[in-house]
Amino acid sequence: MNRSAPQRDLVLIIARDLASKLATPAFLVDALGNVVFYNEAAEGLLGRPFVESRGMPPEEWSSVFRPVDAAGSSIPLPELPLGSVMETGLPAHAEFWIRGEADGVDRRIEVTALPLFSSAEEFVGGLAVFWEIPGEG
Repeated sequence: MNRSAPQRDLVLIIARDLASKLATPAFLVDALGNVVFYNEAAEGLLGRPFVESRGMPPEEWSSVFRPVDAAGSSIPLPELPLGSVMETGLPAHAEFWIRGEADGVDRRIEVTALPLFSSAEEFVGGLAVFWEIPGEG
């Protein structure tokens, strides 16, 4: 899998446009895992406006929202759906807990992440769609 330098690839532009129109929270990263965009619905769950997170590297976003498993153990980047997508280039799905930065509320979420390719061999990023599991938190 070829990881090109981050640039405004057409696939990322289209994915950002799609994410901006979704009512479901969506999170977009480039080939290096840097935050390219997340939508308004994601801002509500994450508790941080996108403008404060633009360009955030994976080491930061994978910890700042405090992803933990059901036992309360931190989940390392490679085990998060977008981290897995970045390593394998394959779709990934998981359930875990995050803490909203603004309100400090723990939320159980489901995340489905998809790899984005501009050609069969050129990985350009990943798109995660996630939602809060109702009645949890």
